[in-house]
Amino acid sequence: MGASLPPKEANLFKLIVKSYETKQYKKGLKAADAILKKFPDHGETLSMKGLTLNCMDRKQEAYELVRLGLKNDLKSHVCWHVYGLLYRSDREYREAIKCYRNALRIDPDNIEILRDLSLLQAQMRDLSGYVETRQQLLTLKPNHRMNWIGFAVSHHLNSNALKAIDILEAYEGTLEDDYPPESERFEHGEMLLYKISLLEECRLFEKALKELRRREYKIVDKLSYKEEEASLLVKLNCLEEAEKLYKVLLTMNPDNYRYYQGLQKCVGLHSESGKYSPEEIDKLDALYKSLAEQYTWSSAVKRIPLDFLNAEKFRDAAENYVRRLLTKGIPSLFSDLSPLYNHAGKANILEELVLGFEDSLKKTGCFPGSLEKEPPSTLVWTLFYLAQHFDRRGQHDIALAKIEEAMQHTPTVIDLYSVKSKILKHAGDFAAAAALADEARCMDLADRYVNSQCVKRMLQADQVPLAEKTAVLFTKDGEQHNNLHDMQCMWYELASGESYFRQGDLGRSLKKFLAVEKHYADITEDQFDFHSYCLRKMTLRSYVEMLRFQDRLHAHAYFRNAAAGAIRCYIKLYDTPPKSTAEEDADLAKMPASQKKKLRQKQKKAEARAKKEAEVKNEEANVNAVTKSGKRNVKTVDPDPLGEKLLQIEDPLIEAGKYLKLLQKHSSEYLETHLLSFEVNMRKQKILLALQALKQMVQLDAENPHTHRCLIRFFHKLASRSAPTNDAEKLISGVLEAERSTFSQLHGKSLMEANTVFLEQHKDSLMHRAAAAEMIYCLEPNKKAEAISLIQESSNNLVSSNGALGSVKEWSLKDCVAVHKILVASFDDQDAALRWKTRCAHDFPYSTYFEGRLCSTHTTDKASKQLNAENGGIESNPSNGKVEKLDAMKNLAI
Repeated sequence: MGASLPPKEANLFKLIVKSYETKQYKKGLKAADAILKKFPDHGETLSMKGLTLNCMDRKQEAYELVRLGLKNDLKSHVCWHVYGLLYRSDREYREAIKCYRNALRIDPDNIEILRDLSLLQAQMRDLSGYVETRQQLLTLKPNHRMNWIGFAVSHHLNSNALKAIDILEAYEGTLEDDYPPESERFEHGEMLLYKISLLEECRLFEKALKELRRREYKIVDKLSYKEEEASLLVKLNCLEEAEKLYKVLLTMNPDNYRYYQGLQKCVGLHSESGKYSPEEIDKLDALYKSLAEQYTWSSAVKRIPLDFLNAEKFRDAAENYVRRLLTKGIPSLFSDLSPLYNHAGKANILEELVLGFEDSLKKTGCFPGSLEKEPPSTLVWTLFYLAQHFDRRGQHDIALAKIEEAMQHTPTVIDLYSVKSKILKHAGDFAAAAALADEARCMDLADRYVNSQCVKRMLQADQVPLAEKTAVLFTKDGEQHNNLHDMQCMWYELASGESYFRQGDLGRSLKKFLAVEKHYADITEDQFDFHSYCLRKMTLRSYVEMLRFQDRLHAHAYFRNAAAGAIRCYIKLYDTPPKSTAEEDADLAKMPASQKKKLRQKQKKAEARAKKEAEVKNEEANVNAVTKSGKRNVKTVDPDPLGEKLLQIEDPLIEAGKYLKLLQKHSSEYLETHLLSFEVNMRKQKILLALQALKQMVQLDAENPHTHRCLIRFFHKLASRSAPTNDAEKLISGVLEAERSTFSQLHGKSLMEANTVFLEQHKDSLMHRAAAAEMIYCLEPNKKAEAISLIQESSNNLVSSNGALGSVKEWSLKDCVAVHKILVASFDDQDAALRWKTRCAHDFPYSTYFEGRLCSTHTTDKASKQLNAENGGIESNPSNGKVEKLDAMKNLAI
């Protein structure tokens, strides 16, 4: 580098490089300017100056200088390397790879460029290229351990584990000492465990076990050694030996569920489905009883039998397990037992059992059959459990009665308020749930979890400003947006995005959903530094696991919800685009003069308020915080806080398609993915793609109401299309006609007949009836009254669980709300919607959506009217309305 310069300037050039590496950027700039003063066209100096400026956030100047340097010295590998580094800093990895390859054409044996290229190839999963680069690095520097390991890992990632094993064995052959030095013992042991995992992956179990035992003295991580040995013994069917090893592991950690599963495999009593024969249940029962005698302090050994025991044995085991935890006052008991509620019989036994505890504790202060007095707190936790139990079964009246009784007994337990908030949420009273969660939060202002639960309830109640003020209590400097975004607080952004969507604020909703998508892009970027770090530290098993996790990153539930939310926003934006200025002026011209004046005043106030808020934020942003290093940090201001720029796009469906592709690639097993694909492609008039989405939906869940609705809509639209006019349209029409016969629901039937059959098959399901009714109206609009009556005649009978204890409503609040929205949006019948609302208000008395008689809104309005009557009809101060309403909700909740 800098070879074309005189000695003095060549030394200055070396100083620039050293200053860049040590982050002394001002010193590097000074040296670069000294060279450029004498040699203004020196390409490598121009490039290094640009790279230095890039680190000082002067990107535009940096790109100009680097391009000028490259133009002046096109055959310099330094200029190409620097150009690649510039692209890499901006995450333009493909362009950076091109630059590195150009640099290698000039200097093919440059180790630094090859190393940088290998990192980018690993990041972009160019695995064949990664193998080639790693091989070249090993050839150039075979005495470097990292090159051997990198070459082995590259073959493993490229699905050639056997080759990776050969490389690791060849590397071991180059080592002189049989025992690694003390400073490298852990790294060498990790390499050996990685090699054994490769042998296991290749199903060479005998060789892996032999190698493991032969290298035992070199492996530092003894726990991983024992776990790997036990796993290999099971796979080799050496069950007796594996059983002894799992018992040794259980003495080390008797609450590790994986060890119990391994032990069950050893004794031939493991089932992936969780179903066992009576003989197997008896053997498992005996096994866990013997283990319970050995590990008396273990919770897992007492909890696991509840999953496979039945009838009286389950009752006895559950009684012993639950009694102990109720006495200790374990708040998470219901969460621990909630998987058992998937078996109705076990849920009934638990209900009967805990109700018996409650009765005995109230009468005698003891558990049934016991003379030992329980502490008063045992009754509180028993009521606490029962409240969650009845909430799970949809019996909110009983659940609220139990939790209120517990609160009267001990009003200082925060968990009671949190659970009552959850019950009210499930009952549909989101406002009261938020108020009660806030009450719980105020009882312990230092508890981040309770604060987060409160914020979540507020967002569910669409109280976004209040939720923001509450969330900032646990953020740095009380600044909400940047800190929560920097902390990648995705649950908050998803919940607020959903809230804004419900309120019709598409700009802010999109902003929150796209922020989550940005976090996943950052997580993908975060893996970059580990490509060299993990090879250096030899954490190879964790490294490969991390890369495989990254490959399925976009299948995560948070990303799926964010992408689906963004797509729904774009669909709604396409269906109801914002009005243009001309349209707004036309609407304004139609208004009376008095309304125009009020609207203008309102707009002026809103503009003034927004301007004032922007000025305050700018003032805050301009306040420089001086750090210990002497640098000044300036707070960044959000240029688009309302998300208005996100709405200013020409074609929302194109934007929706970007996220749809990711969902189709990573979340193809979810019905919602294909439902969104169907909706987007129908609007795009991409009939074949819509058909493809429809076929996927039928394959996943043919009986789903959404699938049926899409099926009828699709072929009804095809039937209403005009006759094909050209060869392409005729070809598509022929394909669609042929595909129609592949749907068994439509085979030999008209659309109305298929809809009738669907209704007969699912006449007891509310959502299926609503879907069938909607399709009747779609196919024959003159049958609107008949379709609505089909919904109105649905019965909400109370059905008992196994005909035994308690009854559970067949309808859910969520389904009833969806049906009401269908009556409003699809049928456009306000009278029918009002009748449905009145009916559901009776069935869901706590629901604020249906304004039930017990909901906080109804109670607050009633209290307000009574207060006005007592004050002689004088209304309270309107400015305090929201505060009074919140206080009333809190009082109601308490």
